[in-house]
Amino acid sequence: MALEDAKSQIDHAFTREDLRGPSFELTFAGATSFLRRRYSKDLGGVDIAVTGIPFDQAVTNRPGTRLGPRAIREASALQAPDAPYGWPFDVMRERVIVDYGDMAFDYADIPAFPDTVTAHVRGILAAGAASVVLGGDHYISFPILKAYAEIYGPVSLIQVDAHTDTWPDDDMGRVDHGTMFYKAVKSGIVDPATSVQIGIRTTNEDTLGVNIIDAAEVHRIGAEAVAARTREIVGDRPCYLSFDIDGLDPAFAPGTGTPVWGGLTSAQAAALLRGLAGINIRGGDIVEVSPPFDTTGATAIAGAHVATEICCLLGWRMRTGG
Repeated sequence: MALEDAKSQIDHAFTREDLRGPSFELTFAGATSFLRRRYSKDLGGVDIAVTGIPFDQAVTNRPGTRLGPRAIREASALQAPDAPYGWPFDVMRERVIVDYGDMAFDYADIPAFPDTVTAHVRGILAAGAASVVLGGDHYISFPILKAYAEIYGPVSLIQVDAHTDTWPDDDMGRVDHGTMFYKAVKSGIVDPATSVQIGIRTTNEDTLGVNIIDAAEVHRIGAEAVAARTREIVGDRPCYLSFDIDGLDPAFAPGTGTPVWGGLTSAQAAALLRGLAGINIRGGDIVEVSPPFDTTGATAIAGAHVATEICCLLGWRMRTGG
């Protein structure tokens, strides 16, 4: 059936009528959308809205993550024909997933940017869909979390990252991708006692009470044990998953702004994410993919897989009645 479909399917981002199921469009052709889902601004009946926020004006080192959403979408075409491996269900067949496109914003009006992000995600949530955001630098998670906290109150954060991003910064108006979780904890939208940061390997003396499972611990006890510990910490609380691609070792994701050696492998990340099945996840993001620093495209491929796994985690929660 796939070969027959491939002969006629093209530009599924605009032409597909059934919003469920795989796409057998040629991976090297056609308009790019996430997993060949249909572009749509109509969120009626939609379970998961994938959206891009191509912003990188908060970086402290190498730029380029504004190009991340486009690269992740292109890389995801490789996954569109098949059910995500290792899951006992196919989220593309069971759930309505659309590509909501990128968020519009004035690149020169940085002070207005945070509220624009919050309003963008608020609109997705108000329609009854969960958001999966393609970044962009990591600052975007702070205004995204504000929209989630409006519905769920203080959420539990599961963060995969080389950095804690909780360096002190009491100026809530500053836009910085290294201090936004300090602000999230201090403003009460993230509950540190039930939050977990995984893969950390940079020094920050004050972790604000957030639980840390650093990269060395991941290597020592294994990804499955880390997932089990994370589920214990988070419990059944509403949680948000933020995956900074620099949580992976630069050998697996060189295309990022602040790479740090000693990180997770792709296999560890896959096992960790699948081991989180059953958490009360409400949304997530994949950030800091910077295509200009990776001529192989491996970083964008990893980012596309992470975004797909977030969709699977959301789909698993939905199918089990959460």
